[in-house]
Amino acid sequence: MRDPKEIIAARAAKELKNVKVVNLGIGLPTMIADYLPQDTDIILQSENGILNLGGLAKAGEEDPDIVNAGAKCVTVKSGAVFIDSAISFGIIRGGHVDLTALGALEVDSKGNLANWIIPGKLVPGMGGAMDLVTGAKRVIVTMLHTQKGAPKILKKCSLPLTAVGAVNLIITEMAVIEIVPEGLLLKEIHPSYTIEQVQAQTDAPLIISPNIMSNYDF
Repeated sequence: MRDPKEIIAARAAKELKNVKVVNLGIGLPTMIADYLPQDTDIILQSENGILNLGGLAKAGEEDPDIVNAGAKCVTVKSGAVFIDSAISFGIIRGGHVDLTALGALEVDSKGNLANWIIPGKLVPGMGGAMDLVTGAKRVIVTMLHTQKGAPKILKKCSLPLTAVGAVNLIITEMAVIEIVPEGLLLKEIHPSYTIEQVQAQTDAPLIISPNIMSNYDF
């Protein structure tokens, strides 16, 4: 089986349909850009001030002046625009981002998100996550299903929240789960797992879709 993060990024890329402006958060979400079709007309935005960026730069081809919000060297597509942070966050806060994909420490059955701090550990701050999850029209969490064997999808988040009820969809290496008014709807499972295995690694109860399927590449 492929690397779990690659599985997540490839599956998440399939959600980028009928959207124009997309923000990919720090870490795993930036990998999504590498799985988009070459001819896509999606504009990828980085909150540090790039519109129309491409994927991560290949080894030996990095330009230290072109980095994303996570300080990783990236490529830019034809027509890319470099703007200052104030304008970039004006785009986010103004509701002009159609979709954002970001990582998480915890997500719960109400769509609450915790992704910025573990009490007692030093972190640089919340960054743009709070703005993105409230400003974007759709929020997708892309993350590993567990952390050191402990579930990350919970009945209720235990860590300080980034946003309340903001998450629309969760994509892990095991499953695709939609946040619905009734709770967590299990829509897809990776063919390497069973429904029972996904539930065993999820703290919150899952609602099983009658049309459960798989749209993963494996």
